[in-house]
Amino acid sequence: MPGSDDEYDDDMVHSDALPDDGRAETPNERADRNWNEILQELRVAQTGTQILTAFLLAVAFQPRFTELDAYQRDLYLVLVGLAGLATALGLAPVSLHRMYFGRGQKERIVRVGNRLLVADLAAVAALAVGVTSLIFDFTVSRAAGFIALACGVLVVAALWTLVPRVSARHMVAGDAGNGEGHIARSRAGDPPR
Repeated sequence: MPGSDDEYDDDMVHSDALPDDGRAETPNERADRNWNEILQELRVAQTGTQILTAFLLAVAFQPRFTELDAYQRDLYLVLVGLAGLATALGLAPVSLHRMYFGRGQKERIVRVGNRLLVADLAAVAALAVGVTSLIFDFTVSRAAGFIALACGVLVVAALWTLVPRVSARHMVAGDAGNGEGHIARSRAGDPPR
């Protein structure tokens, strides 16, 4: 059905493979490859989550923890909750895979796993920004904490919106140049023209 979530989801699963990208893979092979890529991305996100969570847990057992004011304590507790959420989101795709393993549902696993990964990345980004804000707030001043928070939000927003747009423009410009396309040249090891 045009415009439905299913159509959008199917496009998401297959949007990484262009018809002329040199890949000769079946839908199952593509789903397997996409699932493996999701797992690799989850590993990166999980490492960040583990480091930030370990930091937050260690902070509570430091002698100066009692010096946190009410705002800092509240922010700390929100961040611990966010760390728990990020951990759960990072584990959910693996649980999903276990639930549907061997049932011919790999494309569904990829679609849902992708959504969970995006939610996990958002949680980890918020966690990183919040931890940075807490550290600046505690070590410098409340104003420094808010500045760090604003800078962190701007950096995340730029990395998530501007970088993909600039990259997409360069790919489109490469495609228009000679018909071969930037992606095909870069995959073949040739520098883009």
